[in-house]
Amino acid sequence: MIISGRFWRKATVTAIAAIGFVSLYEVTALDSNYVARLATLRETSERPVPGARLAFSATAYCKGIITASGVAAQTGVVAADPEMLPVGSVVDIESLPERYNGIYTVMDTGPSVHGREVDVYMWSCNDALRFGRRPIHVTVLRLGWNPRATTPSFLQRFFKRADRLEPLPSRPLPLAIPPS
Repeated sequence: MIISGRFWRKATVTAIAAIGFVSLYEVTALDSNYVARLATLRETSERPVPGARLAFSATAYCKGIITASGVAAQTGVVAADPEMLPVGSVVDIESLPERYNGIYTVMDTGPSVHGREVDVYMWSCNDALRFGRRPIHVTVLRLGWNPRATTPSFLQRFFKRADRLEPLPSRPLPLAIPPS
């Protein structure tokens, strides 16, 4: 054999094998529990962006006439923490019974709604009490009132134009007065 002939060949092959074993030993094998823990940590600390699918918890409320945005409380309205989901945000709620799944608009802010919670408006207080607290998945379709803060369309994603869109100005631009 080629390796068994000389001492320096044996030493070189042994050193290469030792380095290979040490480098493989130092590699972290990512098991499913480790990846799930990382995803949970990222998911709980990530701020919502249009298109994000996030874990929330849902409760229900039935009292109230006017929401924080000034519209009447009605079906299709949810209350959320304004730092997570500002008023005007549009969300798609999943993981609920079939009659409650769907698209909702954040039009209210509740005094006890903090963090990753949404409060779904229901006409019947008995239904709201039966609803309780449930884990849900929320897909953010639009964040706030800004129409440009929406989920990119297929064509925008296809042409990668979504990152080139500029945000709307925070205050209206003054109107130009024609010279007289």
